[in-house]
Parts: sequence; structure tokens; C-alpha cells
Amino acid sequence: MSAHTATEPDISPSMVLLLATSCGLIVANLYYAQTLAGPISAATGLSAQAAGLVVTLTQIGYALGLLFFVPLGDLLENRRLVVGALVFTSAALMAAALSTTGWAFLAAALAIGLGSVAAQLLVPFAAHLSHEATRGQTVGRVVSGLLLGIMLARPAASLIADASSWHVVFGGASVLILLLAVLLRVKLPTRVPHNPPPYGRLIASLGHLIVTTPVLRRRAAYQFCLFGCFSLFWTVAPMMLSGPEFKLSQTAIAIFALVGMAGAVASPIAGRLADRGHTLPATAVALLLGIGGFVLPLTVSGSGPVALGMLAVASIVLDMGVAASLVLGQRAIFALAPEVRSRLNGIYLATFFAGGAIGSALGGWMFARYGWHAALLTGLAFPLAGFAYWLTEYAGQSAAAKADTPV
Repeated sequence: MSAHTATEPDISPSMVLLLATSCGLIVANLYYAQTLAGPISAATGLSAQAAGLVVTLTQIGYALGLLFFVPLGDLLENRRLVVGALVFTSAALMAAALSTTGWAFLAAALAIGLGSVAAQLLVPFAAHLSHEATRGQTVGRVVSGLLLGIMLARPAASLIADASSWHVVFGGASVLILLLAVLLRVKLPTRVPHNPPPYGRLIASLGHLIVTTPVLRRRAAYQFCLFGCFSLFWTVAPMMLSGPEFKLSQTAIAIFALVGMAGAVASPIAGRLADRGHTLPATAVALLLGIGGFVLPLTVSGSGPVALGMLAVASIVLDMGVAASLVLGQRAIFALAPEVRSRLNGIYLATFFAGGAIGSALGGWMFARYGWHAALLTGLAFPLAGFAYWLTEYAGQSAAAKADTPV
């Protein structure tokens, strides 16, 4: 299937909705365990220091899938890849549901991450079906669905676990993903890459793309920082809220997590800004929102309503920054060569999910060893580093603009 041209109809609203919903349902699999790390660890015998691995192993599996599976989107028919990945994910979710030991659950978590990269075959699919002029908006809408899946996964998992158990969460997700595989098999158009290289050359080209694509390196670095602090926050915040300071139930934590959904509104806004050429200032705002998400809870102490309210505001601010940066980054790399779009997307996402894995593991360890404020300060370091890197881009563009200005 060739690249989308202006003479062809733009992607339909119903297809955008299907892709957005599918991405949300698929990527939610990565986050069910985030608010359930405590109950899962207790049931499977994992230590408090190892609780962060419940989330980290899923993200490591996702990063590996992004590097070695998503590039197949530039080689093989895409619909078949998506359906196969979803069947694999359904089996992994059922294995997690039936786990009784820590190592069995962690192995299933790794497999869940591997299979859930199907969502990142669907995002380039949306870009491929869109016209250039509307690509940012389309990607923004699909990514909004993806982010809503991330944000809804946490409260949904908490509510279901509170009413039954965490085993039911993963068993139900297994059935849901299998049904989604059937639906996408019927609804998705086929997409066969044009003149694809062999798989070995495809994987070998990843290093070349990293070296020769500065936009990819920069966007991946920004999202590495933001997703690292995002994963750290949502790993330690539920443990803090369920601990002796706040003593919230899983249902109360679910309500708290629902508040963070407001951050998803940033995705379509960021898409429109990118389409209008405002990526640089929008990126600065996204990084500053990430910084604010950690500064706010550091300004209050105690466990009263003010502290809880500030933490809720911080979750919205942080989620907005992550959502905006994700769309800005994908819009930038999807504007590059269509024939390498899946590989570029795989590298981009693998890089920042590596940041997420580091953030989750580091946050869980810091929280268990040194406490809440130490975990917050660790999280703050991520967006601060990203903003320092952004300043180099701003300085470079300012210098280039001055050089181009006639004397």
C-alpha cells in the first residue's frame, strides 16, 4: 500500500475512533499493575524493594518489543502483525492472572509488555492513512485514546481489585484483548510495506537511523525524561496513598487516578500547535509542566486535605506535560520518510519506555529506602534534565535565526 496522497480521502472519524480506542485498550495492559503493585507483591512474595519491578518488567518487555517487533511494520503486512500480537498478549495476561509466585508474575509481565507493542503499530497506521495537513491532529486524537487507556487503567484496576481481586483484573483484560483482536481483524484495512528490506538489514538500520536523525534523538530524549518522571510518580504515589500517611483504599486511589485523566486534554492541543509550527515553545511548556508536577507536592507536608489536593493537581499537571510531549514528538518523526516510519516510532518509544522502566525501578527503590520526598526529588531530576537539553535547542535555533537575518 503506497503512502497516503492528497487525492485520496482523509482518514474517517470512525477509523480514528477505532484506532484510538484500540490503542487505549492495548496500552492499558502496561498499567493495570501500577496501582496494584502492593497487593500483587504481597500475594506473590515480592519484597517492598522489588515492588517496582511489577511495573518495570512490563516496560522492559515493551521497550524490547518496540526495538525488535515494531520494525516489522516496515516489513510485513500490518493487520496480521497487530492481530498476532494481541493473541500473544491475551495469553500473557491470562498467565499473569493465574500467577501464584513473584517470578511467574514477573515473567508474565515481561510478555505482556512485548505483546502490547501492537498499539505502536496502530499509531503509524493512523499517520499513514492521514493527509499531511491533518496528520498532527489525527495522531493527537489517537494518542489521546492511548493516554486515556493509560489513565483509566489505574482506576479501573483499583476498582475491580477492590471488588474482587487483582487476578480478575488480568483475567478480564485477557478476554477483552482477545475480542479486540477479532474486531481489528475484521475492521482494519491491509497495509503492505513497499519494497521492504530483509529483517536483518531492518534491525541493523536502527543504529543508522539514530545516528542520522537528530530530530529523533532530541524528541526521544525529551520523552525519556518526561516518561521517566511520569512512571516514577505513578509507581510511588499509589504506595504513598495506601500507606500509613493517607490510608486510602483501592477505591479511593482509583478516584485519585481518575483525576489525572484531565491531563489527556493536552494531546489534541499539542497536535494542533505542531501542525501550526509551534513545536519548540510547546515542548518548553510540556517540560515545565513536568517540573511543576513534582515541585507542587514538595511545597506541602502532612497528609491532610491540602496535601492530597496538591498531589491531585500535580498528577494533572504532570500528565498534561507527558501527553503534550508525546504528541509533539510523534508528529515530528511522522513527518519524516514514510518507509521508515515504524522503525522511527519504535526507536522513539523504546527510548522513552526505557526511561519509564528506570523511573519505576528507581522510584520504588527510593521510596522504600529513603521515603516520599526523596522519591519526589528523584523524579524532579528527570524533567529538569530535559529542560536543560531543550535550552540547547532554543539556543541553536536562535543562533541560526540571527545568522539568517540580513544585515
